[in-house]
Amino acid sequence: MPSWYLGKIRYQQPIDEMAIGTRNESLIKQKAITEAYLIDAVSYTDAEARLYGIVADNTPDFQVTGLSPMRLSDVFHLETGEKWYKCKVVYTTEDKRSGKEKKVVNVMLINAETVKEAYERIQDSLKTMLVPFDITDVNLTPILEVVPYEKDDEALSPNFRPLSEVAQEV
Repeated sequence: MPSWYLGKIRYQQPIDEMAIGTRNESLIKQKAITEAYLIDAVSYTDAEARLYGIVADNTPDFQVTGLSPMRLSDVFHLETGEKWYKCKVVYTTEDKRSGKEKKVVNVMLINAETVKEAYERIQDSLKTMLVPFDITDVNLTPILEVVPYEKDDEALSPNFRPLSEVAQEV
């Protein structure tokens, strides 16, 4: 099961130049920019390292201002859609012990262009569920990019060998 972390960074971006003083000195005005990224990682350390790897190429002077786990039951990444929406889906199940109805809340993320499109996409993605559900919330998030976990084969040393090869030598 994926462990999602919401990483936030902050950096300064130049806006424009203003002439100051009589000697025609120029001053570059800076604007603070905050960006959010959702990263699938195995730990806080892994999430922070992956965040640095993603952002460092395009943004020279930045700092990580926050890194927190985000509980998501599913992330739907479709072909089109620049914005990410957080959807709250509620369905009812029966508790086996007591026999009472129990509401289960799932938070899911989906990309779309509008709230309406996000609602329709999440509804379409969940149409095969056997239990009835309600989509209670659809909210726009500040997330710019979702980075799923990918096995990095280049990270392994060339000296590493599969355990099956080592076991045959013994």
